[in-house]
Amino acid sequence: MVQQKNLVDEVSGWLRLYDDGSVDRTWTGPPEIKFMVEPVPPHHEFINGVAVRDTITNNNLRVRLYLPEKVSNEEKLPIFLHFHGGGFCISEPDWFMYYQFYSQLARLARVIVVSSFLRHAPENRLPAAIDDGFSALLWLQCVAGRETEEPWLEKHGDFCRVFLIGDSSGANIVHEVAARAGKSKLNLIKVAGGIPIHPGFMRSTRSRSELEKPQSPFLTLNMVDKFMTLALPLGSTKDHPITCPMGDGAPPLRGLKLPPFLLCLAEMDLIFDTEMEYYEAMRKAKKDVELFVNKGVTHSFYLNKIAVDMDPTTGAQTDALIARIKQFIEQH
Repeated sequence: MVQQKNLVDEVSGWLRLYDDGSVDRTWTGPPEIKFMVEPVPPHHEFINGVAVRDTITNNNLRVRLYLPEKVSNEEKLPIFLHFHGGGFCISEPDWFMYYQFYSQLARLARVIVVSSFLRHAPENRLPAAIDDGFSALLWLQCVAGRETEEPWLEKHGDFCRVFLIGDSSGANIVHEVAARAGKSKLNLIKVAGGIPIHPGFMRSTRSRSELEKPQSPFLTLNMVDKFMTLALPLGSTKDHPITCPMGDGAPPLRGLKLPPFLLCLAEMDLIFDTEMEYYEAMRKAKKDVELFVNKGVTHSFYLNKIAVDMDPTTGAQTDALIARIKQFIEQH
């Protein structure tokens, strides 16, 4: 007799947790959105100016690489180490939403993107995803030292210009991996900058923006609360250092060795106020941090392909975001 499992909790459309510990991440939201959460196969031929391949690192981490077209033999490109979002609980870097943006970013900014497949909570609570992100950085060090092979990076990658970039919860990982890198001996690569986009920084008490700003397809209060409950170490609140690096419980920002940061925010983001609190804390700690705010758009707007194509404001703000990222890497 097959024992029936019972639903314990769910995050609408995204995730269902059962009493046997299993997790179902099948998309059950509006069907017109489903294409954005479906995987895009790798293609070694250039399509729309970019080739894509998946590989396994020497520390057993799966990564996806994006290489722009028409790279000369002598040309060395900056390397973007990318950490996907999803509240530490959902999403994969091969989803169409990431493919459509990061293939475009690789082509327009002339960078090689290395996107890490990160372990999910609640099966693997934090700091598992951060450990994976740092493992990906260590793999780049191994490739730079010819301890392991990766032909695109060996031929075209500039290991002195590695930039950490992440969306939403992946932006939290940018901060954490940058802090770890600052304490590590990485003599074959240089972390030249960090680009946290719409980081999941928050507190256990609601901010004004959480109470007043609109919820969006990619961030609701339900998602904020439930994903953090599932992802943070047991017994932790949203005041944990991973979600509140500007809080009293986090290592003092002044003591961290961090590269230059470009903090990218969306004006209508639910968690805009606590993201700005992080920016002000970084400035107070005398960190090199630039701020770029997209006007009139919500959390992770640039990943919403429907809005990018159909709404002129979203399309224009996506172009502006890519242009500002390109400017940042050209300056570093």
